[in-house]
Order: sequence, then C-alpha cells, then structure tokens
Amino acid sequence: MAELITIDDPDDPRLGDYTGLTDVELRRRREPAEGLFIAEGEKVIRRALQADYAMRSMLLSAKWVEVMRDVIDEAEAPVYVVTPQLAERVTGYHVHRGALASMRRKELPDAAELVRDARRVAVLESLVDHTNIGAIFRSAAALGMDAVLLSPDCADPLYRRSVKVSMGAVFSVPYARLENWPADLETVREAGFRLLALTPGERAVSMDEAAPHRLERVALMLGAEGEGLSTRALRAADEWVRIPMAHGIDSLNVGAAAAVAFYAVATGRPTS
Repeated sequence: MAELITIDDPDDPRLGDYTGLTDVELRRRREPAEGLFIAEGEKVIRRALQADYAMRSMLLSAKWVEVMRDVIDEAEAPVYVVTPQLAERVTGYHVHRGALASMRRKELPDAAELVRDARRVAVLESLVDHTNIGAIFRSAAALGMDAVLLSPDCADPLYRRSVKVSMGAVFSVPYARLENWPADLETVREAGFRLLALTPGERAVSMDEAAPHRLERVALMLGAEGEGLSTRALRAADEWVRIPMAHGIDSLNVGAAAAVAFYAVATGRPTS
C-alpha cells in the first residue's frame, strides 16, 4: 500500500515531477530525458497502469483519495495529497480532474521488430501538434491499426496533452520512431507493406480505387496539418491516395482524415 503524504509547501522537492506542466518546451525536453510522463485524470491513470507503466508517484487533492483508494492500495509509489490551490501553484493550471500521476516511460521498440507481425500501420511525418497526435492515436486504437511509426520530429505521444486527448489510447497502440527519415521507410517496405501516402495531390487515386482493405499489409502515411507530407516522403511512397471530397472541400483536418483513412484500410481486411 502506498504511503499517503500530505504536503503544504509548493517548493517541496518531492513534487518536482509536477512542476511547470504548462511550460511545453520545458516538459518536452525534460520528460523524455528523465524517463517520465504525466497521466492526468482517473481513467488515464488506470489505463496507464493496466498497460504496465510503473508509477513514480501520484498527486491528489483530498476528495480524490477515496476515488483512487484501490489504486493507492496497490501502489508502491508515494501518494502526495495537496489542496487544489497548491496543486495549481505547482503545476501552473487548475487540475480539474483532481488526480495526476508521474509514470515511468518504457523503452521504445525497434521499428522493424514492431511491424514484423503487423498488418495495418500508420506512419506520421512532422506532426508537432499534441492534440492531433492524441486524436490520431485514439482513432488508431478504435479502428484497429496495429502500430504507429513516427518521424524523428513528431510530437511526443506521451506528452500530457496527447495522452489526455487520446483518453489513454496512446497506451494501447504500440509505436516506434523511424530515426533515419525517410530512409527507414524502406524497412517498412521490406516487411511487406505497401506505402500509401495520403495527399490531395492531383496524382492521387481515390481511396476506393486503391482498395487498401484488400491488401495484405498497408502502411498509411500522413503529414502535418496544412503542409502535408514532404516531397521526400511522397517520393518514398508506393502510391498516392486521397479521400474523395464534396462541396469544393479539398482536405480534412489531419485528425479527421486519419480516422477516415484508418477505417478505409481496416474494413474488410484479411483476417487469416
């Protein structure tokens, strides 16, 4: 059972994992370097634990102690109990859901190993918006994608905002980084995947024509909001595909486009 520790000093060093959570640049540098990430809210904390992430500590306001009692009883990490006002001073914002946990990161798998037994993979290039990353992971989990591969400059899926938007789905979909971009796409192709680049470009064929759901293995490539996939990524693809549009609309938000495309590649896919 975890030890309940009441803290009334915002400068207490034991609260160090939770300081400055609204400072995006600081947290982006600090969290991977220190091997931690922050889970916010009861459901997200529980999903992180279910996915076998180890807890470093938990930060609760008093009224959440009983709500999280079963987690506290199982935890070996310290649980810090603070007032809402102190939590706001430490984190930099009002913690609406009353519960935060600092979790230990896991070592990322090798991309080649990750895709070895996969059939449907999302490949993301230069997505730096944490909300989009979270939304895409949530769709990937819901629509049966087997893995997500990230270019080196993609945002961190375990950043607090990404985790929150995904509702913890980032814990359900395995992911890896392709460190040599776009050269490492060849590793995906060698594993038997057809690389489909999602783009509104004139060369692109409609998703229906490409019929990705009939292919044995598909890697669906998506680029950043607005700019889309880079020229290098488009050249590395086997085929360009687009989502048919109506009413003069040329494209969707990348999160919405990802959900549509994931459904298209997953529906009716081979099951044996």
